[in-house]
Amino acid sequence: MPKAIGIDAGGTLTKVAYLDKHNELVLTTFPSNDLLAVKDWIIKHPDIEDIGVTGGRTEQLLEVIKAMKSIHYIVEFEATLKGVRFLLHKEGYFFERSMITNIGTGTSIHYMEGNTHIRVGGTGIGGGTLIGLSALTTGITDYNEIREMSSHGNRESIDLLVKDIYQGMDTPIDGHLTASNFGKVGITEFVNHPAEDIIATVQGLVGEVITTLSIQYAEEKNAQHIVYIGSTLSNNDHLARVIANYTRTKKHIPVFINDHGFSGAVGALLNISEYTIV
Repeated sequence: MPKAIGIDAGGTLTKVAYLDKHNELVLTTFPSNDLLAVKDWIIKHPDIEDIGVTGGRTEQLLEVIKAMKSIHYIVEFEATLKGVRFLLHKEGYFFERSMITNIGTGTSIHYMEGNTHIRVGGTGIGGGTLIGLSALTTGITDYNEIREMSSHGNRESIDLLVKDIYQGMDTPIDGHLTASNFGKVGITEFVNHPAEDIIATVQGLVGEVITTLSIQYAEEKNAQHIVYIGSTLSNNDHLARVIANYTRTKKHIPVFINDHGFSGAVGALLNISEYTIV
């Protein structure tokens, strides 16, 4: 049974990380609207002595578990970056510097060098934008439905591409790059576009804005690798492809790590100094 656990209390999911008896990392989740389930799980593991906590719903979590164990709080940004560093090394990634782009409801971008990091910027464009614009344009608000539909959509009837502007002429840049997100709609005869196409285009907008901003910071910091993490990427292959393709087009290297959604929980566990796992 674990003696220490890390908990990231997020808006939708509460993630838990701990080491099993073989010193292997174990990851599990609970719905954040049922924090009593987290308490019950802790009670069933009486060997737990220390709990590292982070995340936006930490205060609510502490109301449930504060009298139970020794609690160690860490700021969410710190926890996430600690966790990312560990997961990168776990998967065999070792580079001197990189950008960390965390795509949640909005997006936060960090520069990481060795064991240090700084937040360099961010944008309000993120998962909240994806769901909000999808709701306004199609009426669909369920993330899993949005994710599934986007994979079947086609953006070319909605986005204005570079090749559309030059119309048969040689283009100064890749003709398949987006010249204007949703730009074709305003200059062509109106048609009722399928919801799949609209949602794919919304996701393209979100992905390209985030990637463009990440690349700008990467060039400023002379970082070749951009590590993309965050809940909006979870099982979202279409968004990952948009981001990866655009990052490569701009001559940078996209990195997607497994278990990135548990970065905060892993970092909270790492914050308990007695239980170092790196």
